[in-house]
Amino acid sequence: MTTSAPTRPPRARKPKPEGQWKVDGKEPLNHNEEFKAADDGFHVRARIEETYSKDGFASIDPDDLHGRFRWWGLYTQRKPGIDGGKTGSLSDAEIEDEYFMMRVRLDGGTLTRQQLKTLATISTEFARGTADITDRQNIQYHWIRIEDVPEIWRRLEEAGMDTVSACGDVPRVILGSPVAGVAQDEIIDPTPVLEQIKAEVRTLEFSNLPRKYKTAVTGSPALDVVHEINDCSFVGVVHPELGPGYDIWVGGALSVQPFLGQRLGAFVREDQALDVWRGVTGIFRDYGYRRLRNRARLKFLVKDWGVEKFRQVLQDEYLGYELADGPAPAQPTEPGDHIGVHKQQDGRNFIGVAPRAGRVPGQLLHDLADVMERFGSDRLRTTPHQKLLVLDIDDDDVTDAVDALNALDLPTKPGAFRRTTMACTGIEFCKLAIVETKEVASEVMDDLDRRLEDVDLPAPITLHINGCPNSCARIQAADIGLKGQLLPTEDGGQKPGYQVHLGGGFSSAERGMDASLGRTVRGLKVFQDELADYVERLTRRFLEQREPDESFAAWSIRAEEDDLK
Repeated sequence: MTTSAPTRPPRARKPKPEGQWKVDGKEPLNHNEEFKAADDGFHVRARIEETYSKDGFASIDPDDLHGRFRWWGLYTQRKPGIDGGKTGSLSDAEIEDEYFMMRVRLDGGTLTRQQLKTLATISTEFARGTADITDRQNIQYHWIRIEDVPEIWRRLEEAGMDTVSACGDVPRVILGSPVAGVAQDEIIDPTPVLEQIKAEVRTLEFSNLPRKYKTAVTGSPALDVVHEINDCSFVGVVHPELGPGYDIWVGGALSVQPFLGQRLGAFVREDQALDVWRGVTGIFRDYGYRRLRNRARLKFLVKDWGVEKFRQVLQDEYLGYELADGPAPAQPTEPGDHIGVHKQQDGRNFIGVAPRAGRVPGQLLHDLADVMERFGSDRLRTTPHQKLLVLDIDDDDVTDAVDALNALDLPTKPGAFRRTTMACTGIEFCKLAIVETKEVASEVMDDLDRRLEDVDLPAPITLHINGCPNSCARIQAADIGLKGQLLPTEDGGQKPGYQVHLGGGFSSAERGMDASLGRTVRGLKVFQDELADYVERLTRRFLEQREPDESFAAWSIRAEEDDLK
């Protein structure tokens, strides 16, 4: 009889460090962390002003160009003529142009008329007339030369604006309710909290986070800041004993691995909000994963920890006190895009208009400022839905103001698809894009509104068009989300098209349901030049098959796959 030697149990592998500062120390584990440790991103401004703007594009250090420039709102843009098939296969040096996208940070989307004029002038003088409203309420330029950056900064700052932390591994622009301090049904004015957080963003304490970090704050019952997809969101609620304050959400984000934010179940008084924001941001800085860039978002930590541990760490290590339990926000009963004419608290009116998928060229901004001046408005707001609100219009002027805005192709009663269509930058300027988006969006929404004039939609159907998988246009949070890619043709070639995502969205009056990420049907793709045909067919099928009071999102989630093609 033979006996075999005893076998040892396999030795458990020691998990690789995640680069969490409070767990693993601050030794950089990748090049991004190395260049951030070597020199803070804020410091690059001096080199831009004193060296690069004088010596030109060729003089820029690569770590500054592809890293620290982001801390001041600058990315290189795509070189014209490079097709989508080469995206991802070319190096930065091969795909980038010697021009920049510049993002102007507009916390809460607030603008005065004079600031609008400044933005318009910068567009026409330095950006070849370009300007877009992003879905984070910023204004984004293209064709910016490094030689012009100091002068643009000077003009922005003279008008009370800047590009600080508009990109980079920092707290990005703070989404704020576009009707803050204005709407009649507001639960709490978020302006004081937003201003407090805004001041923190400009310090070195949070200038080196694992990756980007997004904040939102609203006091509107319309839930108008897409709070479910921000890293840290404050949503206005009324506590039965403590009165108006905020419900706190953490860990939301989309991109290629979407994750909806989680309620901590905690009620935040207005005087606690800054402490809580600093605490949540501190947790991300100290415990966030830094080893791999594709895991360096707060959503991964929240998913691994769970909300109970996250809240406990926040209270024990960062606040030093416990937060009260609090209520969740109610389902909204009004649309969150604020399109149309609405009464303000002071008896005047604000007017919401729909630009073309966020495109607001410099001349249009000049013309809009003139309309505002004509009707005595000094305040404008951008929205997280790529829309604009003109504030402070007297009752006697509403009709004429609406006519003047319509004449600028800024409709106050847009067609159903003009109202809801959003698009990212796309292949025209973005180095990551595979297909065109802005022009396609503009043409398709007009075409759909003409084709569907004969139908009465129960609610607008949101259509979001993205040029790549990264979801800058929030494709997983749309009734119809389109992810750009090149699709094979019968002759062996390729054509621009989209993978179709259906039934996503946020808590809204139109959906009548909580936020969800919807569904992707395997193999459901559409060529770009057949997009209007597809959306019309899908819309008419929805109207034929819907149950009473059923939203497009609810129908598309329950529908048979063949009915979605």
